[in-house]
Amino acid sequence: MENNIQPMNQPQKTGEPLNKNLAMICGTIILASILISGTILYINAKPSNKNNVVINGNNQPTKNQPTGSVKVSIDDDPVLGNKNAPVTLIEFSDFQCPFCRSFWRDTLPQIQKDYIDTGKVKFVYRDFPLVSIHPAAAPAAEAAECAEDQGKFLAMHDKIFQEQDKQGQGTVQFTADDLKKWAAQIGLNASQFNSCLDSRKYKSEVEKDTADGSSAGVTGTPAFFLGKSNSSGTIEGTLVSGAQPFSAFKVIIDEMLSK
Repeated sequence: MENNIQPMNQPQKTGEPLNKNLAMICGTIILASILISGTILYINAKPSNKNNVVINGNNQPTKNQPTGSVKVSIDDDPVLGNKNAPVTLIEFSDFQCPFCRSFWRDTLPQIQKDYIDTGKVKFVYRDFPLVSIHPAAAPAAEAAECAEDQGKFLAMHDKIFQEQDKQGQGTVQFTADDLKKWAAQIGLNASQFNSCLDSRKYKSEVEKDTADGSSAGVTGTPAFFLGKSNSSGTIEGTLVSGAQPFSAFKVIIDEMLSK
């Protein structure tokens, strides 16, 4: 078998073959550098579009998402803030989704401080449990609706996320018994709440929210629609997809308020 290994203690021949090898090695290094640089630029690049749709952050763009304004119903879901606020923010959320929990923990408090508490934005929560990957999401959604019967939807909403946050990052598993325990801890009438949850009283309500979200183009959570409020109960909403930072919402809200 022929090879290019030089005998020991003999000087290696120089000339064209060595120059060719050096050229090939240099060319390979340069090409690799170009490919690595291009990969870094691609990873750091932020997706953009021409339809005022923010698709970035923790969720990747998915097929069949709407571009531009989409009609979205407020329905009869819980509202945080002034019901006559000029801008409406609708969230389609999953109680077991870690990105939804991230929005609740990191972004919603600033939106509430700057826009909801000041009467500029009303926040509407709608359910979109991803039941194929989050088995506790639908029971949690129904539990929050049961808490609303006693005027404590938001307290239960916060409690469900708070208890998961204690377990750390990522998806946290919990049961109906956990939901009942948490409900009692926020002062709900246990007998009334447990009966409501066990009977699945709000199963169809949660399913309706999910169907409305799907019709509006929601494919993952969290998904938000921002639009000017009106008396029809339906907004022309701009989609904000994923657990976006406060700055992403601020840009859209300020623009809507200026019109």
